[in-house]
Amino acid sequence: MIPDDTTILSAAERIKDHIHRTPVLNSRTLDQLTGVRIFLKCENFQKAGAFKFRGATNSVLSLTESEVINGVCTHSSGNHAQALALAARNRGIPAYIVMPETSSRVKIDAVRGYGGIITFCKPTLAAREETLQEILRKTHATEVHPYNAHRTIVGQATAALELIQDAGPLDVIMAPVGGGGLLSGTALAAHYFSPGTKVIAAEPAMADDAYRSFYSGQLVPSLHPKTIADGLLTSLGSLTYPIIREHVHRIITVSEESIIGAMHFVWERLKIIIEPSSAVPVAALMDNAKKKDPDGLLILGSRVGVILSGGNVDLSKLPW
Repeated sequence: MIPDDTTILSAAERIKDHIHRTPVLNSRTLDQLTGVRIFLKCENFQKAGAFKFRGATNSVLSLTESEVINGVCTHSSGNHAQALALAARNRGIPAYIVMPETSSRVKIDAVRGYGGIITFCKPTLAAREETLQEILRKTHATEVHPYNAHRTIVGQATAALELIQDAGPLDVIMAPVGGGGLLSGTALAAHYFSPGTKVIAAEPAMADDAYRSFYSGQLVPSLHPKTIADGLLTSLGSLTYPIIREHVHRIITVSEESIIGAMHFVWERLKIIIEPSSAVPVAALMDNAKKKDPDGLLILGSRVGVILSGGNVDLSKLPW
């Protein structure tokens, strides 16, 4: 069953004292460049550096004492790993994190800094899942999925809920899409709390499984994605896909060049740090302006909310 509006409101109330209510920023330069009025929901300023902390916190706080007595666990190489480690620490329970041995040192250090107990594995999905099952058998911890769980989805929905509350009526909300937790949550928030708002997703062209799934009508797995937007490498889930199919207006793709250009623009002109995944919807807006909107993506002067999903960047590996 798809979560209802009261479930999202309950999640917002549950996590409000544990998260940052991140700011909504504007940029006259970006408005002039794109021809629309943009409202940036800055989840790059969220605790643990990304929106993932919302879903992880809602999940951890929703579990009963008996469910968390042995802690929580997940497999992740990035933002969810950090988010779950911090959410678990805040509740005083252990977090067992399976990470590929190729994970960046910055992310490994962050997970450890939040108290996460790391087990390394080979950098394949099969190895991650097998190692997680081994951890589950040993610890009897409760798994917290990074996107394909309703508790996670409604936690992520609170970002768009806040955006709608703070920015006022929006014509469009844009978000990046990987596994679909943020996008499905955003779509539900818009559906319940701003039904006149269209939700448009942006995805790397080199990792376009969500695009192909959306337009083919059947779930297409992510096979060999190659993109700098490393937060968007996963496939849509069995719970996120139906929500996206029903409530998302459109999915568009952008090139690696456009992602890097948008990321560089935001760093240089807006003076805020975003990671490549955050730059994907900004890239879509900038591309759209260059094309003079041939596909009718946006009406000139539209009010557009953009969720900047995170700001966790390895400064030793910048793409420029």
